[in-house]
Amino acid sequence: MNIALDMRQRAGFGVATYVRNIVRALARRDAPGAGGPGHRYILIGGHEQLRDYRGLPENFHLQAFSRSASSLRSAYSFRELLIYHRTDLLHVPHLFKTPRMAPCPHVVTVHDLVDFLYHDSKRPSAWKSRMRFLLARHNLRSARRIVAVSNSTKADLMRVFGLHDDAKIEVCYNAIDAKFLGGHASETERARVSGKYQVDAPFLLYAGSAKPHKNVVRLIEAFSALKGELKKGGEYPDLKLLIIGEDISSNPDLRRTVIRSGVQAEVRFLGFVPIDELRVFYDTAKVFVFPSLYEGFGLPPLEAMAHSTPVVTSNTSSLPEVVGNAAVLVNPENVFEIMHALHRVLVDQELRDVLKERGLKQAAGYSWDATAGKLLEVYAAALAGR
Repeated sequence: MNIALDMRQRAGFGVATYVRNIVRALARRDAPGAGGPGHRYILIGGHEQLRDYRGLPENFHLQAFSRSASSLRSAYSFRELLIYHRTDLLHVPHLFKTPRMAPCPHVVTVHDLVDFLYHDSKRPSAWKSRMRFLLARHNLRSARRIVAVSNSTKADLMRVFGLHDDAKIEVCYNAIDAKFLGGHASETERARVSGKYQVDAPFLLYAGSAKPHKNVVRLIEAFSALKGELKKGGEYPDLKLLIIGEDISSNPDLRRTVIRSGVQAEVRFLGFVPIDELRVFYDTAKVFVFPSLYEGFGLPPLEAMAHSTPVVTSNTSSLPEVVGNAAVLVNPENVFEIMHALHRVLVDQELRDVLKERGLKQAAGYSWDATAGKLLEVYAAALAGR
């Protein structure tokens, strides 16, 4: 069968990681001679996006398509492109945009429903939000199959959009990028990253965006309380909190929280950090803390676990499902519960050892190859209905 993957929409870091790893895993499982069903894959996207996918097996075709994904003319051109390639099935790897006028059935992957569950000042107006909801619902209802990245996301889909066909939604877990599976950082790597970012003290680590549902404000408040608690016992006097992935200049609320909490000298915002350096931070952090209010899957805790770093994370949404018994779970809305969990993991060496061992096993339980195998089953089920 001819299966097209719609990569036109510029995606965030998580979706981009999903697409990159799914394509590579499909290439391993379904290349000529690999024993797979032998589908032909058409990867459709902009020239810059497709540059990362050169060198794939011969049954993977790169199709440049530079038109905007939202215009009517683009929809017609996209339809003609799918017809030209005799496409049997279209896979849209995110909830937006709706594949209008597609001449074949489609499968859609849903990573989270944060757009419909949390609102902030930067979100669209009420009527635009309503239009996005209606378009998303149409996309989901018209899809031949829906891929949810966790059972939590599947439950959210059924609740928020009123989807009642349980068999139509298949759970295919995410996994961590192969770059995080390279083992511990060398002393040379640690020294290089430490020198570059001027990090010479023990630290807690958070990696991710600073959107409201990520709960970074409460994390800073919990860290401030933790510093006071540690001071009582004379422990970790120079402990820092490093926040990776967000530039503080675009988040005045975080700056105000740092000042109000009196931790200006202990909290550092490092902005974007390349994966090769991020893995070193995971490797050297005392604790990775991820108090998000909502996650469709939540990769960062697993990335930290792959580096034997103890994890404190939330007891909400998909996170308990993803981390299992390998992390300390907290109520993310309770600052002092976050603080006490961090204190316990820092000072209890026996607990740290248990979390490290369990974390490695938990992270190893997720595989892009296994996810690609389930995705091939989804493709077969979607095509069987034709």
